[in-house]
Amino acid sequence: MSKLKLDLHDIFNKGDQIERALQDIIEEAVAKKIDEIEIIPGKGSGQLKKRVLRFLDQRHIKQLYHRLEKDSKNWGRLFVRFRHE
Repeated sequence: MSKLKLDLHDIFNKGDQIERALQDIIEEAVAKKIDEIEIIPGKGSGQLKKRVLRFLDQRHIKQLYHRLEKDSKNWGRLFVRFRHE
């Protein structure tokens, strides 16, 4: 299984960079047929995680991935799963 990881700790307060980083990693996953992206918004106030979830919920993004999972043991982590034809 191929995986990518995106840790948002360094850019948590830079809105435009967050969206760009998310867009880039999703495009990379699609292009390289990656199975999973692990996104780490961290725990903090939960605002960054909400922002990531809103980004992933946009129709044009949502059609690119198969499903989204929240880590049950670590709520500061999300998994985006892909299914490639």
